[in-house]
Amino acid sequence: MTTPPESQAAGQAPADTAPPEEIHAVSVRHPGRWVAAAVVLVLFAMLVHTLVTNSRFDWSVVWSYFTSTRVLKGLQVTILLTVVSMAIGIALGVILAVMRLSANPLLSASSWVYIWFFRGTPVLVQLLVWFNLAFLYPKISIGIPFGPSWLTANANNLITPLAAAILGLGLNEGAYMAEIVRAGILSVEQGQSEAAQALGMSRGQTLRRIVLPQAMRVIIPPTGNETISMLKTSSLASVITVTELLYAVQLIYSVNFKTIPLLIVASIWYLIITSVLTAGQYYVERYFSRGSAREPPLTPWQRVRRYLTTWHATPPAPPLAPQQRDAS
Repeated sequence: MTTPPESQAAGQAPADTAPPEEIHAVSVRHPGRWVAAAVVLVLFAMLVHTLVTNSRFDWSVVWSYFTSTRVLKGLQVTILLTVVSMAIGIALGVILAVMRLSANPLLSASSWVYIWFFRGTPVLVQLLVWFNLAFLYPKISIGIPFGPSWLTANANNLITPLAAAILGLGLNEGAYMAEIVRAGILSVEQGQSEAAQALGMSRGQTLRRIVLPQAMRVIIPPTGNETISMLKTSSLASVITVTELLYAVQLIYSVNFKTIPLLIVASIWYLIITSVLTAGQYYVERYFSRGSAREPPLTPWQRVRRYLTTWHATPPAPPLAPQQRDAS
């Protein structure tokens, strides 16, 4: 009597069944990548060649002025402008963002008008207005509105070029930071605020303890970009005679006529500070990304260390075929 197919399928497979063939993986060819890499290498070699062989760059002049006293003083002013202006912008941005999201129409409209005005006018125009504020208000007074004044000062003495630069850059940055903070607040689910209010937290406590810590994941990346942009925008302060980095090198090459070497000095310093800010932004983003992923991304130093410790290691053996596993 023959065994039905059903019972044969339920039992063991026949002995003469051929084992599955081993899969031979073939890597995909990417000739376009090799062509693009060759083009990039050629362009990089051309760049290095012209930097080394063109004597008009005057690298000796570049390195002689790179750490000069006047350049370092201008660099200090640039860093001061960046730090203070960003601090004003971040603080003002948080206030404006909260006002913009307020249920009070007067606060919301006031914030919208501020953002509309300062984002709609060039920052260079704002710097010039603050620098020439004495034409509009020769005296600046502090006191009761529409009443007596307690303190009066000369506008020319109060609004110095450095103060005008800080006011212009900081107030302009506040408008952009307001939209960044508002986007971060809106990225947090409304249920988080409702749960905090159900626990008895006030609106301020909810904002400080619940909303802003979660919104930082959205706020930090564009804030880092704004900080780097502020570093470069601070060079506009040279228009109102603030001796920051760019104006410092301009004063030097206006005497010795070494324009390109001095501009290279300023560019190298801008690149150095930008690199430091970029590294700081990376670690701040990594800190606030805790909890959003199972494992935080490796830091650049961790990647270099892993590469140096594993590139000599023996590659793992390929997996055994089914018949090889059965034989073993």
